[in-house]
Amino acid sequence: MSVITQVSRLACVIGAVLMAATGAMLTYEVIARYFFIKPTIWAAELSQMCLVWGCLLAMPYLLTLRRHITVNAVTSLLPKTGQRLCAYIALIVVIVFSAIVAFWGFDIFYTSFERGRTTGSILNLPIWISEASVPVGFGLLALQGVVELVRLRDTDNASLGATHE
Repeated sequence: MSVITQVSRLACVIGAVLMAATGAMLTYEVIARYFFIKPTIWAAELSQMCLVWGCLLAMPYLLTLRRHITVNAVTSLLPKTGQRLCAYIALIVVIVFSAIVAFWGFDIFYTSFERGRTTGSILNLPIWISEASVPVGFGLLALQGVVELVRLRDTDNASLGATHE
């Protein structure tokens, strides 16, 4: 279980670096476009790829940190056993949903990889580079969901998200 969490943590760090790279690329693009009238052909497309990968790589570790958005207006009123039951159900839904998305996402990625599909832009990058983020991100989220499901039985905290008043 700790290996999966460490992989999720590493994926989140990579995701954070990709988000920073997205910001840097877009800043460079704005400066190049508006101050030097020399727009790039790569910044928009690469920043989109980094943004997608960054978001999807961060999901599993954010589940560990309980940073996913939850609506707990009703569940917070339940007794601890009811809250725990809701947390179990929510994690099972996350695991099943993530596994389905990872499965079909892999199919889409692999089809694009086999057929050599590209973005159709000036860069004409292989589209599978972006599409691979879906099975990787959601596959890791499903695995981390299983870890959190097992950990839930050993903790008193039944909440799956950040609490805000």
